[in-house]
Amino acid sequence: MTANAVTSAYPLFDPTDPVFRAHEGGKLGVHATQPLRDRADLALLYTPGVADVSRAIALDPSLAARYTARSNTVAVVTDGTAVLGLGDIGPLAAMPVMEGKAVLFKHFGAVDAVPVCMETGTVDELVDAIARIAPTYGGINLEDISAPRCFEIERRLQERLDIPVFHDDQHGTAIVVLAGLINAATVVGRRLDSLRVVVSGAGAAGVAVTRLLARAGVADIVVCDSRGIVAPGRTDLADHKRRLAATTNPRGLTGSLGDALVGADVFVGVSGGVVPEQELARMARDAIIFALANPDPEVHPDVASRYAAVVATGRSDFPNQINNVLAFPGIFRGALDSGAPQVTEAMKLAAARAIADLVPEPTADEIVPSVFAPGVADAVAAAVVACARSAGGTYPAREA
Repeated sequence: MTANAVTSAYPLFDPTDPVFRAHEGGKLGVHATQPLRDRADLALLYTPGVADVSRAIALDPSLAARYTARSNTVAVVTDGTAVLGLGDIGPLAAMPVMEGKAVLFKHFGAVDAVPVCMETGTVDELVDAIARIAPTYGGINLEDISAPRCFEIERRLQERLDIPVFHDDQHGTAIVVLAGLINAATVVGRRLDSLRVVVSGAGAAGVAVTRLLARAGVADIVVCDSRGIVAPGRTDLADHKRRLAATTNPRGLTGSLGDALVGADVFVGVSGGVVPEQELARMARDAIIFALANPDPEVHPDVASRYAAVVATGRSDFPNQINNVLAFPGIFRGALDSGAPQVTEAMKLAAARAIADLVPEPTADEIVPSVFAPGVADAVAAAVVACARSAGGTYPAREA
């Protein structure tokens, strides 16, 4: 799909539709935090008063965290190449999604977020462009950038910048999956390190889920892509899949997704497509199924419930919604408040545990809190701040 693609699958444009009416004029605006009532205010907020602040920051750049909006502002950056389930629709069509993400940042985490939708290009071009605008922001949220480019873009930006760079399609998904799996394992009376997990999807989310589950202690993870099990013997693997093949699949399985599901305790779908019912029937007793493709899960919950004790999806109209909004507002809130220059693996694990702990007595129908449950972002932020402090960070914390 290209940015100019128009197919019969697209809905007709109807400006009277409530969806379009809700988006008219965009979903964001700008407001001032200080009053501008008269000439005295003007002299303080702009010239000549502002010059004193600029001179101070020029001498001590750390003062920008206190005297500008940078310390509470995140750029939501995309090139529109992997937007939701729509694919490569381009930066303009991605704008409503990025505006929506900014609304979620503000509502749940009190973080000001600005959509930055740029033309796509090479990895070098995108890294350079994002790095050049970074002085305006206290953090970079990468969003809807196609794999495998997204891995290299994030890595290089993390090395180049001294502010948190976080690809939410990867790590937000992984954090909430881990939180849900912690509680799902409790429901079925299992330990994480005893589970056999199959991850369907070797893109951004699949790679991050696999890595975070492994760091949390899951030892037996098999990853599948559209051609079957990701294994060392395959000659068609991209670099990131070769790395997966070298660090997963401890039993040396080969074959299809169905082969991987034989005796599996957990299925995590982050790829789309449909898993045949007969393949689910090959899973272990009291299985756990996370079918997270949206809007159409890999397994419909009604079908999944025939074979699994716990079922989760990415949808809001079924129990156990695995939704990134449980993670990213609190992740950035905590990173900004602590002044941490990056989101570490320890922070991701702590965030997952904090989300899981918000459901003190998990059940088959409640393994993660609702996105509207009070205190979710605060709990995640507190976990991130605690990690930053335990690591001995001496970062300039944000002024309250």
